[in-house]
Amino acid sequence: MPQSPSKLSRRTLFAGAGTAGALATAAALLPGAREAATDLVKAPKEPPARGGGYELSEHVQRYYRTTRV
Repeated sequence: MPQSPSKLSRRTLFAGAGTAGALATAAALLPGAREAATDLVKAPKEPPARGGGYELSEHVQRYYRTTRV
């Protein structure tokens, strides 16, 4: 009884391996993406009891340094 030749070609094998690698990478990165997204969403700061709420932040200080003569 002769055996039929395999239908699995080299191109199909590499395409399947590439797909499996992409799925493994996505599965490894997705849990980290969810944690990173929750870190970006933070509760807003409460305004100060006294004052207008102006805060001398780093980017404001950087701007002030650029305006010096």
